[in-house]
Amino acid sequence: MGAMFRSEEMALCQLFIQPEAAYTSVSELGEAGSVQFRDLNPDVNAFQRKFVNEVRRCDEMERKLRYIEAEVHKDKVNVPAVKDMPRAPNPREIIDLEAHLEKTENEILELSHNAVNLKQNYLELTELKHVLEKTEAFFAAQEEIGMDSLTKSLISDEAGQQAATRGRLGFVAGVVQRERVPAFERMLWRISRGNVFLRRAELDKPLEDPNTGNEIYKTVFVAFFQGEQLKSRIKKVCTGFHASLYPCPPSNTERLDMVKGVRTRLEDLNMVLNQTQDHRQRVLVSVAKELGSWSIMVRKMKAIYHTLNLFNMDVTNKCLIGECWVPTADLPNVQKALVDGSNACGSSIPSFLNCIETDEVPPTFNRTNKFTRGFQTLIDAYGVASYRECNPALYTIITFPFLFAVMFGDLGHGLIMALFGLWMVVKEVSLAAKKSNNEIWNIFFAGRYIILLMGCFSMYTGLVYNDIFSKSMNIFGSGWFNPYDNETLERNEAFTLDPKASYGDKPYFFGIDPIWQTAENKIIFLNSYKMKLSIIFGVIHMIFGVCMSVVNYNFFKRRYSIFLEFLPQIIFLFLLFAYMVFMMFYKWVAYSTLATDEAYTQGCAPSVLILFINMMLFSSTEPEGGCKEYMFEGQGTLQRAFVLVALCCIPVMLLGKPLYLLCAAKKKHDKPQSNGSVNQGIEMQEQTDLEQQPAPKPASGGHDHDDEPFSEIMIHQGIHTIEYVLSTISHTASYLRLWALSLAHAELSEVLWNMVLQFGLKDHNWVGGIKLYVAFMFWSLFTLAILVMMEGLSAFLHTLRLHWVEFMSKFYAGLGYIFQPFCFKTILEQEDED
Repeated sequence: MGAMFRSEEMALCQLFIQPEAAYTSVSELGEAGSVQFRDLNPDVNAFQRKFVNEVRRCDEMERKLRYIEAEVHKDKVNVPAVKDMPRAPNPREIIDLEAHLEKTENEILELSHNAVNLKQNYLELTELKHVLEKTEAFFAAQEEIGMDSLTKSLISDEAGQQAATRGRLGFVAGVVQRERVPAFERMLWRISRGNVFLRRAELDKPLEDPNTGNEIYKTVFVAFFQGEQLKSRIKKVCTGFHASLYPCPPSNTERLDMVKGVRTRLEDLNMVLNQTQDHRQRVLVSVAKELGSWSIMVRKMKAIYHTLNLFNMDVTNKCLIGECWVPTADLPNVQKALVDGSNACGSSIPSFLNCIETDEVPPTFNRTNKFTRGFQTLIDAYGVASYRECNPALYTIITFPFLFAVMFGDLGHGLIMALFGLWMVVKEVSLAAKKSNNEIWNIFFAGRYIILLMGCFSMYTGLVYNDIFSKSMNIFGSGWFNPYDNETLERNEAFTLDPKASYGDKPYFFGIDPIWQTAENKIIFLNSYKMKLSIIFGVIHMIFGVCMSVVNYNFFKRRYSIFLEFLPQIIFLFLLFAYMVFMMFYKWVAYSTLATDEAYTQGCAPSVLILFINMMLFSSTEPEGGCKEYMFEGQGTLQRAFVLVALCCIPVMLLGKPLYLLCAAKKKHDKPQSNGSVNQGIEMQEQTDLEQQPAPKPASGGHDHDDEPFSEIMIHQGIHTIEYVLSTISHTASYLRLWALSLAHAELSEVLWNMVLQFGLKDHNWVGGIKLYVAFMFWSLFTLAILVMMEGLSAFLHTLRLHWVEFMSKFYAGLGYIFQPFCFKTILEQEDED
């Protein structure tokens, strides 16, 4: 957890690598995942960089892999998951891999081309078989009807004798796609002026397209006509509609012999197709075993060459120079990776690392694990922390689920949420291996530990509220008892419990007494209770946020801000709003029904809100008879002093820092400057060990405006002062959402119980059992959909706002940029998501 308190210390380093060791060294650095490289060639076009040819080779190999993968998925061959992540291949293995991919692609291309040709032949023979079989019925009907009647139907009576002398009708047979048949018929009728007789029959089973593998539905047709000119027209129409024409003998004997020959050829071709498919299947199965490893190796190669394009070549073209950001804790690992890279290629000249000083702001790197990653993501969504700035994610681990639970407090609903989170945590390995593309599920799974903690904290606050599905539990025995006899109870629908006569002076052991579940003034009591709790938690949360600014001021060597910003801010917050919280506690302790002094009985307890308003307006309210305006002696004077001191803090916040910086700038300007030593800038710096490297100066954390003109500093400080003073009021009121959502959640839960589930609990016969079954189904559905999911999402968003705005605005700048190391694991995960 100590690593989460603030971001890791970073160092800017220079890498000096021999060209022959560059590939293996960068590969080792990619496996380590501790280095973020900087581009030393920002003005060079991507196509003019040194390793652009190698990147193109990787692109070509990726194209081949995509084709192979598409063919594997097309045949529904299972691709096994990669268990052991392969390393990037060395330069010698790259040539072998490239040749192997070329051979595999050509083999699959040849198999695919042969399969397409065979399927095309099979399709043509199948269509020919259907044409011969279907036309047999057409010609049989023709022989029954006779050609004379057919001729008369096609030709007018006037030309009937002339046409009869010209001989028998010609015909064209073929197949056409089913959806084109109506347009095909109309076109034939138009070009022939009705002198074409078309017979058609639909094929029962669909045929397979040899190119796409899709199912196509076709229709067999026979067009009878007379004349060669009409025959040529019909063939042109068939060509336009992509209809396939097949030879069909006019003799019945010839057709039968042709059908037998076609069937024999189909059987032989089907056998060849099966053998071809089996061979293709064996090839693809063997390829699928290596496909995952090949893909990973090629992607690693491409990432290495892209990274090498960020390097610069020295003047002698004998050394590659790169710059990178490295966490100082990982410098030994980076050195080891460079040594391993040089040894892997057998280089005699070692690569070395040199840390350099810089004024640039380093990237922000917060080291996380699977538990803290979700909370860090919530903070980074608002803004990445400035370099070495105090990280709110550490405290969010507790405050986020707790504030959520204050709004979502219900033992039953919290148990459902906790069980869901626990299931995802226990099954996280198997669930992560599925790699779902559902964005909503991925969000839930990434926040599984947040959901688990929110559920556990909600169970705790549900016990405090004594609320489980809108009902209370009497575990420890109520502190109240019934002083009335049975006759009095039967006469009255409701009665009042006087604490003097009905309270045993022993409070309920944990949480709210279950007696309040049956009280008519339950909402009034819970309103007051939860509203005060929300103010108390809100003020404590804001005070903690203001106190965290001290950590930043001290670390960034701006201790003057502790006296000129933090102290007036915390005094302003304490004297006004922490004092209001004090009055709440004092009122709970001082005023009681059992008090002997009439001024401190429950009827004389003053309103904290009225007292606070009168305090700010320097006014007073006349108390009732026997009561006091204030809670204790001298409170009025104390309150006026608090307000005056708080008002005096405002000009300190406004003018303190600008005036201090103005005086400091004048002193710095008046201070004489030396000309420096004789050897300044001439002697080279001696290289030291990594442990002796000077640490970079802490950055300003995004808060500093010291180098700006005085007018700019005054404007910034004025904005910050106005924002802080007004926000203390608005942010305190904003925490009332804790009360509002908690009350709404409890009331909605009670409405669902009374109007849905209680409907099934009224009858005690068998009908009541059926009604209870149906009512419980709807009640559980609405509970999960509305109270757990919708109300949970609402409480989550409000908790997020309380942290982003009310808490983090007190000390967090969030002006940094994230550390993005060159890491093979991250690159592969991002490509898989895309």
